[in-house]
Amino acid sequence: MTTRVPCEPDELRTLFLFEALTDEQLAVLCANGHVEDYPPGPICVEGEPATCLYVLLDGELSMAKLSGGQEIETNRTSQRGVYCGAWRAFTGQLQQQSYDASVYVTKPSRFFVLDAPAFARFMKDQFPMAVHLLDGMAVGQERTRRIIDNREKLLALGQLSAGLTHQLNNPAAATVRAASELRQRVAGMRQKLAMLADGTVSPEALRALVRLQEEVAAQVAKAASANMSAIETADAEDAVGEWLDGHGIEGGWDIAPTFVEGGIDTDWLERIAAATEELGASASLQKAIGWLTYTVESELLLNQILEASKRISALVADAKQYSQMDRAPFQVADVHELLRSTLVMFADRLGKDTGVQVVKELDRSLPEIPCYPGDLNQVWTNIIDNAIAAMGEAGGTLTIRTAREGENMVRVEICDTGPGVPDEVRERIFEPFFTTKPFGEGTGLGLDLAFNIVVKKHRGDLRVESKPGDTRFVVLLPLEAPPIVDMEPAE
Repeated sequence: MTTRVPCEPDELRTLFLFEALTDEQLAVLCANGHVEDYPPGPICVEGEPATCLYVLLDGELSMAKLSGGQEIETNRTSQRGVYCGAWRAFTGQLQQQSYDASVYVTKPSRFFVLDAPAFARFMKDQFPMAVHLLDGMAVGQERTRRIIDNREKLLALGQLSAGLTHQLNNPAAATVRAASELRQRVAGMRQKLAMLADGTVSPEALRALVRLQEEVAAQVAKAASANMSAIETADAEDAVGEWLDGHGIEGGWDIAPTFVEGGIDTDWLERIAAATEELGASASLQKAIGWLTYTVESELLLNQILEASKRISALVADAKQYSQMDRAPFQVADVHELLRSTLVMFADRLGKDTGVQVVKELDRSLPEIPCYPGDLNQVWTNIIDNAIAAMGEAGGTLTIRTAREGENMVRVEICDTGPGVPDEVRERIFEPFFTTKPFGEGTGLGLDLAFNIVVKKHRGDLRVESKPGDTRFVVLLPLEAPPIVDMEPAE
């Protein structure tokens, strides 16, 4: 139980916070506030609505912040006059403010307690100019942060869009090229139909060729999933080329690579030869091979169009997964899928051609986590972008590692082999507007945004461990759903 008593202006004057106030100002404070005794226990809980300002009169308190799902004590003091709680109530909207730390009474203590609205009115009435200046500073910084934060997101989106466009261009170009060539093959097939008009192919021979054509088409479809080494392919082309040449097929060596790609080997050729012998003079082997060549070429081009279309669909699906366009803002998600979709967006900056090798060490036994997937993808984007930039033109290794952390956390590490983060920089790396990039190239809000998302929005932890050649950004995320937190405006 806590007990309330009226406050005395003379007692307030003994505190450094109020020592310069006039008698009238102290009287206003005492008229609106009170003194309250508190037993050991919490008086403020981080994240809950900020309703009161507390000023320590006697006793002891400790302050704690959430980190990695656990409370870390940041201060313990018995100094009279220290304050906590809704100390920022005179700026911004009261309904948007919450306690930014948890405060515990460690032994029986006395506090001067003032409701947040009363504190806000007192400050605005008694110190209007100071409040205007502080309001302007807070609002200006928040507006600047939002503008540059939006620009940071747009810049990242622009870079990723350029990479995605580059990736989409290859399969799209392959589709156009294959469709154009397919048009030519279809035109050639139409010419073959002229054989029906001049009677050079009998109906029986045509029916046999169509059956062969259907079997060959089925074989080409099977061959699409077969993988042959370069040596195996060369040997098969030699064997098919020799067979065709030995049977007097015009242009046999040119046809051989197409047949091998379509899965047509010498056994198939023997079957084709046997079928044409049964048909007699109405269907020569040369005509059958020519007919089937068009079939194989057309089916291979259809395979190319199908594979290119699948690639385009996969890239679009990855882009949707990354942006979470069709998802609820909060849901249960597979952290590996989020990381994978983000890496896809960076595909043009990763791989052997760029000098940046990607290594994945993933614990696939991890359960799905309750989270804001789109926001976490923004975290991965900012950290990976910084890692690639840190390694520079020399390249290096980007390692993505996941593991379980204790009973209730998932650990994600994004590591690079760059020069490392100096100690003096590491202390400020998550500060808003702090950047080590050249003037005009960095906003200093990428890691600040990541910190807000991980720590404030997910009740997790974000930290950096660095030495030359091994920099690790460690993200800890809880397996239990975090409370709903309004990130606008970010604190």
